[in-house]
Amino acid sequence: MLELLTRPWTLHILWALSHNGPLRFGVLRRQVEGISSRVLTERLRTLEGAGFVFRHYEQTIPPAVTYGITDRMKDIEKVLAQLEGLAQKWQGEGMTVGAGRGASARTGAGA
Repeated sequence: MLELLTRPWTLHILWALSHNGPLRFGVLRRQVEGISSRVLTERLRTLEGAGFVFRHYEQTIPPAVTYGITDRMKDIEKVLAQLEGLAQKWQGEGMTVGAGRGASARTGAGA
């Protein structure tokens, strides 16, 4: 699961869907700035296969395809919210994610 979630763009896609509700493909592509259509399609297919995202297809002209998060993703969303809270706490303390690790590595090397 971690391998899937840590792939490039995956968390950004899931964040956009969980914060904005179900989105059509084009709107989602604009929300995830910088992602190509090919990569977005690939990630959505993978996430759909894993049960994190649903795909709703409407036979209209042009076809309307909407993506949203599933109940399985809502469970993971709770964990991601906790991580976000921790990141905000650390940012408030003036610590960046990489700084803590690098500082302890430097301290350990000099001891």
